[in-house]
Amino acid sequence: MADSFAPHLVALDVDGTTINHAGDLSPAVAEAVRAVADAGHHVVISTGRSIVATTPILDVLGLTTGYAVCSNGAVTLGLDPSQDKGFRVEEAVTFDARPALELLRAEWPDAVVAVEELGVGFKLNAPFPDGELQGELRIVPWEELVADPVTRVTFRAPEGTAEDFLALTERIGLHGVNYAVGFSAWLDLNPEGVSKGSALELVRRRLGVEPAYTVAVGDQRNDVEMLHWAARGVAMGNAPDEVKEVADEVTADVDDDGLVPVLRSLPGVD
Repeated sequence: MADSFAPHLVALDVDGTTINHAGDLSPAVAEAVRAVADAGHHVVISTGRSIVATTPILDVLGLTTGYAVCSNGAVTLGLDPSQDKGFRVEEAVTFDARPALELLRAEWPDAVVAVEELGVGFKLNAPFPDGELQGELRIVPWEELVADPVTRVTFRAPEGTAEDFLALTERIGLHGVNYAVGFSAWLDLNPEGVSKGSALELVRRRLGVEPAYTVAVGDQRNDVEMLHWAARGVAMGNAPDEVKEVADEVTADVDDDGLVPVLRSLPGVD
């Protein structure tokens, strides 16, 4: 293969990037993703979603081999059609969430908390808004919620705003974790040093892709490390300004299929 057509690692965020905020995947985006994979590039879904919320996206995109990064980098899947569920867990990084959660609960006692149960769903201290979490959802006592090491924790205040949470994290300080504030009052906690970018670097090495041939597209604060990591980091038009500032370029809004021109610009993609 000519050097200009060397396979790229193309990392794609899901919500707000590949699918819109209504949860819809446009035919143009689906076709473009398929064209990139058919051209021989490595398409790697890289999302804050859990395993059970990521696999339907992989299915609809027809991605059955390669890798996927879930839970903001804490979980890496090896896609393998010979496996019962179509994947194996290559890596799952855990941490003790109790110290951070105790700090957060003291500041915002009526917030709801979800602790990821790998490949199953979530343990909750109270119900989340309908449709925000996928998989089996179990309400458990607080002590059970914080008892064991976990891959990811979500701290949610439906009545708050993203600005509230940004101010909260700055005020109390969070140590020993990596965190990202979502587009609403939604805070994801991960193991310290773990991000989409750190997981993708391990995937890149496994695939043997040169750093110069890495592309990442995202729209939220949990995509910042991934956009820094990629040789070509692209922010969606709907991304906050702080995300656009770290990107190499900005494409159109998700509702205008902003991912499509990025994917169609890759070598060998018609």
